[in-house]
Amino acid sequence: MQLSGIISISGKPGLSKIVSQTRTGLIVESLQDGKRSAVHGAERVSSLEDISIYTYEEDMLLTEVFTAMLKAANHKAILSHKSSSEELKNYLKSVIPNYDEDRVYVSDIKKLVQWYNLLLEKDMLKLEEKEEEKKTASKEDADKKSTSSKKTAPKKPKQAGKTKTPKPSGKAAASKKSNTKASSKGK
Repeated sequence: MQLSGIISISGKPGLSKIVSQTRTGLIVESLQDGKRSAVHGAERVSSLEDISIYTYEEDMLLTEVFTAMLKAANHKAILSHKSSSEELKNYLKSVIPNYDEDRVYVSDIKKLVQWYNLLLEKDMLKLEEKEEEKKTASKEDADKKSTSSKKTAPKKPKQAGKTKTPKPSGKAAASKKSNTKASSKGK
């Protein structure tokens, strides 16, 4: 599921897609009506990739939430964001049983449901499991090929018959030199 480039702008309804970037902000296109507008850099913008839902264990990314909603609804639209508070809470509880009811407000659930239905209508919610499986399979094949093609170079055999004679250590060599100098001075 690709949510990159899809943003929520604080104070504006719905979702927008980033079209271009300017020095002072962004040019976005509304997913609802297709109108383009400028968004100043000072406005609060949230990327859907970065949004998560509070749960009792770990925060759950919106892509994971949408995937769970998509599977639960069998790739179909779900209840309206204008449904009653109890219906919205019960729906989210059925999809994500461990969501934190104290920190996830009804207004958050309304946005979540509205965004899901909008993205589904625009055909932007697609599961990518098949592509991921293909990628992992191709990576495994590539790893197998690379490990089988890696061969170690054969070690060079040592040449027989050549032996190195050890050189005298530093102290022994110095004492020989000093002895020869002393003997030449004495003459």
